[in-house]
Amino acid sequence: MGYDIERFVGYVNEGLLCSICRDVLEDPLQAPCEHAFCTACIHGWLVHHSNCPEDRQVIDVSLLRPLYRYMKNDLNRLQLHCRNREYGCEMVCSLESIDRHERECEYSQIPCSNAGCTVQIERRNLDGHLAVCEYRSRECPNGCGYTLLSAEDTQHNCVAELRTELELLRSEMICRVEEAKHEMESRLDSQRRHMVQKESILQNEIEELKSQMSRMMSDVRSLMAAERQHRQELEQAELEKREL
Repeated sequence: MGYDIERFVGYVNEGLLCSICRDVLEDPLQAPCEHAFCTACIHGWLVHHSNCPEDRQVIDVSLLRPLYRYMKNDLNRLQLHCRNREYGCEMVCSLESIDRHERECEYSQIPCSNAGCTVQIERRNLDGHLAVCEYRSRECPNGCGYTLLSAEDTQHNCVAELRTELELLRSEMICRVEEAKHEMESRLDSQRRHMVQKESILQNEIEELKSQMSRMMSDVRSLMAAERQHRQELEQAELEKREL
């Protein structure tokens, strides 16, 4: 839907009106036949039709293009009243800047920022409403640190609130201690498994060294026996030589 033509000051060119809603173009698109439409209007039309609502020429969403620049400039220069005119705003500004103004307009109806409050209030009156809103919050005057809603003032008990807070802190501490305990046990188990694995590897290496040493001792004994045999043979040969 476009901008209500009744909001505009002075004459509005026919070419700047949507061919479907007949209001002033909002976020305009143009068909190849040069008829212009609000984006929302033409998209809604093309859901059920495949032609231009003015001259019935066949059109498709892919054929729609932005408005010509000179038409866009003419559109942006149009002067109109703020939509909050009925609440007292007398601002008249260009269509190009109307959205920025209305986002900041002191007469805009905005929701109360307090949780649970459903009141819609003019922006200029918001501070006054917040000061008396039954859903406003404040810190307990007795110093317990609890945030109060006005509706809870008569039911608030500092001792009970502090006791509840203490219980929550105690529960949180217990949870953290348990988590630290489980983490430490997990680390110890991991280190224990690593040590057992390392011990097994060292034990295997020791057994292998013992086996190698045993083989070396056996070789040494064999060499010593061969050496004695060789010495005996030399002595025997020497003896025979003397006899000869």
